[in-house]
Amino acid sequence: MTTKPNFLFIQADQLAARALPAYGNRVAKTPHIDGLAESGAVFEHAYCNYPLCAPSRFSMMSGLLASHAGAYDNGAEFPASLPTFIHYLRLLGYQTCLSGKMHFIGPDQLHGFEERLTTDIYPSDFNWTANWESTVTGSERLLAAAGEVNGILHSGIYERTVQLDFDEEVAFKANRKIHDLARSDDDRPFCLFVSFTHPHDPFAIPRRYWERYRHEDIDLPAVPAMPRVDLDAHSQRLFDHIGVAEAAMSEADVRVARHAYYGAVSYIDDQVGALLDSLQVAGFAEDTIIVFLSDHGEALGERGLWFKRSFFDCAVQVPLIVSAPNLFAPARCAGNVSLVDLLPTVVDLANAGGGLDTIATQFDGYSLRPLLLGEASDRPDRVFAEMSGEGLQATSIMVVDGDYKYIQCQGDPALLFDRSTDANETRNLAGRAEVAETQAGLAAIVAENWELDGFRERVVESQRCRHLIDRAHALGRAPSWDYDVPTPGSAQYFRPSARNPSASNYNDDFEIRARPDGEGANQRDFP
Repeated sequence: MTTKPNFLFIQADQLAARALPAYGNRVAKTPHIDGLAESGAVFEHAYCNYPLCAPSRFSMMSGLLASHAGAYDNGAEFPASLPTFIHYLRLLGYQTCLSGKMHFIGPDQLHGFEERLTTDIYPSDFNWTANWESTVTGSERLLAAAGEVNGILHSGIYERTVQLDFDEEVAFKANRKIHDLARSDDDRPFCLFVSFTHPHDPFAIPRRYWERYRHEDIDLPAVPAMPRVDLDAHSQRLFDHIGVAEAAMSEADVRVARHAYYGAVSYIDDQVGALLDSLQVAGFAEDTIIVFLSDHGEALGERGLWFKRSFFDCAVQVPLIVSAPNLFAPARCAGNVSLVDLLPTVVDLANAGGGLDTIATQFDGYSLRPLLLGEASDRPDRVFAEMSGEGLQATSIMVVDGDYKYIQCQGDPALLFDRSTDANETRNLAGRAEVAETQAGLAAIVAENWELDGFRERVVESQRCRHLIDRAHALGRAPSWDYDVPTPGSAQYFRPSARNPSASNYNDDFEIRARPDGEGANQRDFP
C-alpha cells in the first residue's frame, strides 16, 4: 500500500440495506457486493442523516447534519463555501473525479471535484423546493412526489429507460477513467466517486435482470400494508402525500414492484463487478480503499409505504461496506454510524499521520478508522437524522442511541422503538412507564442538539426565497446550473499536436501509444 491510498466510492441510489445478502436478505443476487462484504468491514447499523436524495448527499459530502448545511429539503442549495471531504482530499494531494449523480443544487456543480465525467440526472435548480406555506396533504402537493405510488403500478420489464441510459454512461466513463488514471503521467493518488441512479424508482429493468429471479421467490414486505388509521402521524401524511390510497396496490402489484427492484439491485451489482475488474486490470486493486454505500433506503411496500422520507429502518438505514484487505481485516461492525462520519474517516485514512488535525472546519461525524482497524473507539453509539421537507410542517428528528430509536416531531406523538427486541419497529414504547427514563433522556438529547425555537421560521424563509428566485428565473432567459461535460472532439483520440505531430497510432519506436498526447507505450499482456 502506498503512503496515501486511492479511494473508489460506489454509490447506489435508494438501496435499502435490508435488500442485500450482506444484511440478511435471502432473495437478492449480488455476488460482487457479497465479495466486498466478505473482504471488508460491513457496518451493520449505518444510517443516512436525512432520508431524501439531495440533503443526504450534502450531509455525506460535508460531514454536517442537513440543517447545519442549510439543506432543508430536496431543493436546497449546497453552498460553495462549505468544504467537503473532496476539498480536503485535494489539500492532501489527491486528484478527484466524479462520474454520475450527486444531486448538487446551485451554481457550484463540483464541490471539490476536479473533474466530472457526466452531467447529473436531476435538476440543479430550486424546482423541487418544498412549501410549508401551502397545504402538504391537499391539491398543492410537490409535483416531484405527489401521488408517485401510482408510478409503482407500472413496474416491470423495460428494455430501455432514461435511468438505464444514465447509468450506462456513468459506468462506461468511470471504467474508462480507471484505465486513464493508470496510463496518466499524474502520479497523485486518486479519489473516484461513481454514483448510479439505480435502484431508485421507477422500478423498470431489462428482461435479463428480471429473469435472474423466479417471480414466486420474491418476498413480500416484512411489515404488511396497514390501514391509514393504524399508522403513526407522519406515516399518515406520507400515505396521503405519495398517493397510497389512490394507487390501491394489490399483493400482486407489490410483488411485481419488488421483483423489478431486485432486478435493479442486481444491475448495480454488475456495475460493481465491472469497476472491481477495471481496478484489478489497471493495477490499482492493492492500493485502493473501496467504499460501497447508498444515500438512503427504500420502504418497498412496508406498512403500505414506498420510497423514503421516513425514519423507519427500511428508509433510513443504508449499506456501508469498506474494503481494503491490505489495510484492515474483514469485520462486522455493530455500532451505530452514519454518513456524516465519512468526512473525518476519509481524511483520517488519507493522512494516517494526523489527518484529523488537518480538518479546520466544523463537522458532525466521527472517524471510523479505529473501527476499521479493530481498535477501541470513544465515539458515542449514537446517530442523528432530520427531515424538514414536503409532507411536514415542522422539523422531525431521529436519535438512534444504542438499541433505542427515538423520533420527535412537533405536533406528533413521540415514537420510541427498541431495535433489540423489535427489529421491524412495530411496537411504539413511547409513554410507557418502563421506558420513561430512556425516553426523557433521548428527548433531552434532542433539546441539547437542536434549537427548535424559530426553526420553522428559518425553514419557511429559506423556502420563500428559493421559490421567489425560481419564479424569477422562469421569466426571460433562464440560467442553467446543470453541469455540461466539456468534450471537444478536437482534443480526443488521434489529432495533430506537439506531442504527436503526425497523429499516428504509434510512437517513434512504432510501439502502440498508451495515449494520443504522449510517447509512452501501451502495456502488452501477451506475448
